[in-house]
Amino acid sequence: MRICFSVARHRSHKRLFREAKGGFGARKNLLRTVKEVVVRNRCFAYRDRRNRKRDFRSLWIIRIKAAAEMRGVTYSRFIHGLTLAGVGLNRKALSELAIHQPLVFDEIATLAKNALAAKKQPAPVA
Repeated sequence: MRICFSVARHRSHKRLFREAKGGFGARKNLLRTVKEVVVRNRCFAYRDRRNRKRDFRSLWIIRIKAAAEMRGVTYSRFIHGLTLAGVGLNRKALSELAIHQPLVFDEIATLAKNALAAKKQPAPVA
């Protein structure tokens, strides 16, 4: 009995070409080159799915830093003050508040400043 792989082979090649669509020159229509391109693209996609999280966190920190400094406190002291005050907002939420709800962010900054001020005062000696 003769076995023919042409349908399966055609399907797998078609899948690779579809994934390499939009490439320049041989990177979209020569099988050997397409295989290399697709493997490389998958590596970049895997890596950059993780880097995206890193990039967004740094963006949120930059936004919070700018908003906090407009209210007279550095980023690190602002975050420390929030920790002391027991505010459990993450950086994404703080960033959104700084952009879209500046009055709410003012109140949060005041909370952080008050918590820092309360920590600085020495405990009364009995």
